[in-house]
Amino acid sequence: MSSWKIKKMSGHCGARLEGVSLSNASNSDLEEMRSALFEYGIIVMPDQNLNPEDHLKLAKFFGPIDVNRFFTPVATYPMIAEVRTSAEQSEVIGGTWHTDHSYDVAPAMCSILSARQLPPHGGDTHFASMSAAYKALSPGLKKMLSSLRAWHSDSSFSESNVGLENNPDAFRDPVLHPVIIKHPVTSEPCVYVNGDFTTHFENWSIEESSALLSYLYVFVTQPIFTTRVVWEPGMVTIWDNRLVQHYATADYSGHERLMHRITVEGVPLESV
Repeated sequence: MSSWKIKKMSGHCGARLEGVSLSNASNSDLEEMRSALFEYGIIVMPDQNLNPEDHLKLAKFFGPIDVNRFFTPVATYPMIAEVRTSAEQSEVIGGTWHTDHSYDVAPAMCSILSARQLPPHGGDTHFASMSAAYKALSPGLKKMLSSLRAWHSDSSFSESNVGLENNPDAFRDPVLHPVIIKHPVTSEPCVYVNGDFTTHFENWSIEESSALLSYLYVFVTQPIFTTRVVWEPGMVTIWDNRLVQHYATADYSGHERLMHRITVEGVPLESV
């Protein structure tokens, strides 16, 4: 019998899991949680209030930790990234549709965000299902996209003004990924381009790529494919970066927000 109570959040992605404390969850509880992540793309678990040690332990259940080279680490916990918004900021980290670490050769498998300090209103995070978006494409576009690869680059961080570390040594060469990937665990086909890090298709110019990429960015983030996480104190949210994109809402200017984030190492992505 399941220890978790699981409730779907929307038609295409997201589930709320309640009834288990992650800090003392059994291995079977954690395995069921991981299965829910692969099924729903993103899972939220309220009232967890993880301390940094528990956060690290949870991440290591999924795999080795992938330390983000652009974020400021939490003091004394270098494997945990601090996602902080000051009251003076009008823009926020992640305030556009994207998927974490797509600029890496082996993009992050999942991201685990723990709410530490929330504004009195706003700061919700939106998620969009890339497997649902793929299913909704026309047969002709599916066929064309399945033969393409696209370049992903971390260069957009050089223009960022949301408090990321200014470290020129953090940047790497662009990488190629299939435009339609096969999920490494479920084999689900997913669209894998995003407006923050994808620059152009392989063997296409940036100008030639622009129109189709722009169409895809709008198509895959239609409201029907999305769910919205309204953060609660102590909530933990985990998302699979191969299955969903996400978007952080910058609607709490004048208030601080602090989240702790750990990303887990992924694998190189294969085409369908």
